[in-house]
Amino acid sequence: MPLNILIADDHDMVRDTIAMFLDTDGSTQTVAASDLHEALEKIRSEGPFDLVLLDYTMPGMNGLEGLKVAIGANEGKPVGIISGTATRLIAEQALAEGAIGFLPKTLPAKSLVNAVRFMAAGETYAPVNFMSGKDDPGETDFEKGLSDRERQVLRGVMNAKSNKEIARDLELQEVTIKLHVKTLCRKLDARNRTDAAMIARNAGFVLT
Repeated sequence: MPLNILIADDHDMVRDTIAMFLDTDGSTQTVAASDLHEALEKIRSEGPFDLVLLDYTMPGMNGLEGLKVAIGANEGKPVGIISGTATRLIAEQALAEGAIGFLPKTLPAKSLVNAVRFMAAGETYAPVNFMSGKDDPGETDFEKGLSDRERQVLRGVMNAKSNKEIARDLELQEVTIKLHVKTLCRKLDARNRTDAAMIARNAGFVLT
């Protein structure tokens, strides 16, 4: 019987990408929510889930208050935190408050899938390098290959925004964004913008 997992994150691309990696072999069944309120509604109507993953900065979380509420709602089953921005201190606090684990969004896909299964089995998970402070917060090799503007455009693509929306956000011409997307696809050896977003996510490129 597949594991029933709720992924709550306000970035569509993050939710979809995690779900895609988890659902590949048929051993998990994922449900999505975009904020804490929706997550709690789904826990009440479709849960409890084998595992609930909450984005630390999504709407409604109010720091770790949302974690406490979700733990109570999920009837004792595991609830973990995912984040692209939270510090080691926040991760430690989350574990102290009862989170089953902490997943940085920089985790490679295979590690993420293994971590999710680990937590769903009731085992606490937190990356050793992250918790020990050994992870280098500087640029990754992936990021070094991109200009600041290309990173901004890529984040827009990863958020499933159109060229027009990205242009408006960055106060640029739409044709300029189109050129950046074309360059990004070439640099990442991506077939299209969706493929580029997937490649970036798998490389640990963080949405901020």
